[in-house]
Amino acid sequence: MTRIWNFSAGPAALPEEVLKQAQEELLNWHGAGCSVMEMSHRGKEFTSILEQAEADLRELMGIPANYKVLFLQGGATQQFAQIPMNLLAGRSADYIVTGSWSKKAYKEAQRIGTVRCAATTEESGFTRLPTAEEIKLDPFAAYLHVCTNETIHGVEIPAQRIADTGVPLVVDMSSHILSRPVNVEKFGLIYAGAQKNIGPSGLTLVIIREDLLGMAPLNIPTVMDYAVMAENGSMLNTPPTYGIYIAGLVFQWLKKQGGLAGIDAVNAEKARILYDAIDQSGGFYSNPVDPDCRSRMNVPFVLANSELDAAFLAESKAAGLASLKGHKSVGGMRASIYNAVSLEAVQALVAFMNDFAQRKA
Repeated sequence: MTRIWNFSAGPAALPEEVLKQAQEELLNWHGAGCSVMEMSHRGKEFTSILEQAEADLRELMGIPANYKVLFLQGGATQQFAQIPMNLLAGRSADYIVTGSWSKKAYKEAQRIGTVRCAATTEESGFTRLPTAEEIKLDPFAAYLHVCTNETIHGVEIPAQRIADTGVPLVVDMSSHILSRPVNVEKFGLIYAGAQKNIGPSGLTLVIIREDLLGMAPLNIPTVMDYAVMAENGSMLNTPPTYGIYIAGLVFQWLKKQGGLAGIDAVNAEKARILYDAIDQSGGFYSNPVDPDCRSRMNVPFVLANSELDAAFLAESKAAGLASLKGHKSVGGMRASIYNAVSLEAVQALVAFMNDFAQRKA
């Protein structure tokens, strides 16, 4: 069976090399006589998988020794509550709202404690970043939360726009983690659901600076306490073992691509040719996001004639281009071009878009 070009926003494409290795090791991992899914999470075989995955992630991201890496469950959505549970400590926190996911994080945090909206771009349809003048920060906040890449609206915060505000910076990197080099020391806490750029759904990464551990009140559930999870090496309870195994294979695959610098160059080229196809279509296609904050992972676009949407989706699917329908909240189209989506896949999409525009204009 021919595999599709998969532009799904998540669960998303995985590297074919990783899938083939997992297939080969499915029944008998490295002579263990069983699948990773059947192993004791406390046995030496799985312990070696977990330790190697963490070591490779630390190498890829340059994670300093004073940060803990947690392999958790519950998705990034659970982190919307778990973060204020652990970090508010009776204080207030600031949230910058630049799209659907940061808005959800802000609303969930309101259920836990006192938080305030330091800036929002909702009135402009989440198509830009707030200006410096629009951001009103509390210098005494427990932390500042941002989403550095909004999957639905296609807004990404460039690395040079991330500044030290004097309070711990907490970031949702779910949809662009590992897509480019990042200075981990700028952040107090990084979190990401795995199902976009890391591995299968069911795994969540949390990278937290050690000085932010131990702040949770005693009345929160033990499994929600970062300090307890860190003390137990992410294994207070059974972790998502197979998800960790696949993530580890992805980390090894990324190292073969030249690490984050190598994949960054490929991602830049993929984004360039797709945005060029949109911008040079004579208005047939358009992207609503300000060019200085366009996402390189999630590219939303609309057709000037929305009556052609159904035909575009039907014909693209027939051509093997899958999951291009935009999120229901914004409509139109969206191509998610994560690390595992090849340059060849993006070239195939662009060729189809150009042909479709020529035939339907």
